[in-house]
Amino acid sequence: MKIKILHLYPDLLNLYGDRGNIECMRKRLMWRGIDAEVVTYTCEDSGFDLSDVDIVFIGGGSDREQKIVCHRLLEHKDEIRNYVEDNGVLVAVCGGYQLLGDYYQTDEGRMEGLHLVKLHTEQKPGRLISNIVLKSDLFDMPVVGFENHGGRTDIGDNQPFGKVLYGSGNDGESGYEGIVYKHVIGTYLHGPLLPKNPQVCDWLIEKALERKYGEEIKLQPLDDQEEKEANAYIVNRFVK
Repeated sequence: MKIKILHLYPDLLNLYGDRGNIECMRKRLMWRGIDAEVVTYTCEDSGFDLSDVDIVFIGGGSDREQKIVCHRLLEHKDEIRNYVEDNGVLVAVCGGYQLLGDYYQTDEGRMEGLHLVKLHTEQKPGRLISNIVLKSDLFDMPVVGFENHGGRTDIGDNQPFGKVLYGSGNDGESGYEGIVYKHVIGTYLHGPLLPKNPQVCDWLIEKALERKYGEEIKLQPLDDQEEKEANAYIVNRFVK
């Protein structure tokens, strides 16, 4: 078995160690004897092809960097939409998450999104900065991370990534964080997300393998004691 991971714009979108998510996926595949090929696409590259990609990752960046990336992504809007609708696996963090929707309204103007999911983001005064803990229906373990965003995201009737147990989430008011659409996870959680949340990482891997090989996949369990301890430390510290 082999999984191909496409890391989009690591030269611009790599706040708070988001690159660690790529390493986490690669290691968890390797430990199970599954080949992992990681391909990066930067702003200096001419274009990318999703026809043989199994997982796409988009990290977070500043509004300035996000604006640069936005124009590049829109050139591939139809290709990315077709990939997502064909159950392609995509994980987008912070700025990448905001670009999945219809638009991101900032003080300097509106950035058009990819229109992959019906959501929108508006910049508001003050930033939502905190450790964050979620209860997600997809996983037994809580999901933990760190958020730092000025945008407030409205996901409408879409499925959230999780219910906020501690922190602010999408907008500081709804009580929910992120979004799940088909095999897409959009979230504000940095940290990076996957090393402290092995169940999230394995969910992405399983969905990618099932799509590629056409059968239900049950991954071999790993010794996640250290990952579970890191997760539990955050939960026990912030959730009473």
